[in-house]
Amino acid sequence: MARQTDITTGYVKKSSLLLACLISAALGFLGGIVLSAYKSSSAISLPGPGPGQQSAPGQKLTGELAGVIEALERETSQNPGNAKTWIELGNNYFDTDQFEKSIRAYEQALALDPGNANVLTDMGVMYRRSGQPQKAIAAFDKAIAVDPKHEVSRFNKGIVMMHDLNDRDGAVQAWEGLVRINPLAKSPSGILIKEMVDKLKQGGS
Repeated sequence: MARQTDITTGYVKKSSLLLACLISAALGFLGGIVLSAYKSSSAISLPGPGPGQQSAPGQKLTGELAGVIEALERETSQNPGNAKTWIELGNNYFDTDQFEKSIRAYEQALALDPGNANVLTDMGVMYRRSGQPQKAIAAFDKAIAVDPKHEVSRFNKGIVMMHDLNDRDGAVQAWEGLVRINPLAKSPSGILIKEMVDKLKQGGS
């Protein structure tokens, strides 16, 4: 199940926002913009916040979700060659903040479907959540190599560069690549990525 998310003109396709990555005090010149890394999604476009933005990093592991995960674990054990099932299992681990398990499930999916930019992007977010930003960047780079127009991987790469690696130039480069693909790309708060890049450059001058 692909979870493609696009950053478009004033719209963000429904996605599970995660990683409460607040760029405020440390980046005062950005005006306290709140940025998070995206999870891929395949849902239809919806305006602004609400269904397309969730402040919580993940869902609580309820009895119902636990049952879904158990069924998917059983299915992957019985049919390990089904990439879609591994992706679904990884997505459920993702949604419940089970980082390492999600990564392992995504790795199994990628062994069967190595050219899946959405899975690479989601795995990158899980690497970041588990405190492995360099591996997150590597996953985002692979997603970009597979699909140079994959906007979410470029956006997420900038987040990790800025927030985790303290690499402002790397973040600017990632977001400039996104702007070249989509000049009207916006952050979840509605700020044009181009404006963010310009403010970052001004702050570095």
